[in-house]
Amino acid sequence: MNTTRIAIATALAAALALPATVQAQGNMEKCYGVAKAGKNDCQTAKSSCAGTSKTDHQSDAWISVPKGTCDKIVGGKLTAG
Repeated sequence: MNTTRIAIATALAAALALPATVQAQGNMEKCYGVAKAGKNDCQTAKSSCAGTSKTDHQSDAWISVPKGTCDKIVGGKLTAG
């Protein structure tokens, strides 16, 4: 019985946290071509995980930045190069 209550409470907490996560992601954009080697946020065309870019400023490697910021970063692009 106690395990069921814990499971329900955990599921409810996760469901309540989800909208905040989605909203935070909605204020972010992918910025390509500015990540240092091994510092990208997610997969690239040449690798499958975050932190696996091979070179600085790899054109298909991206990092998340607040919307409107990428255009202000030298070399930053909103699409993969």
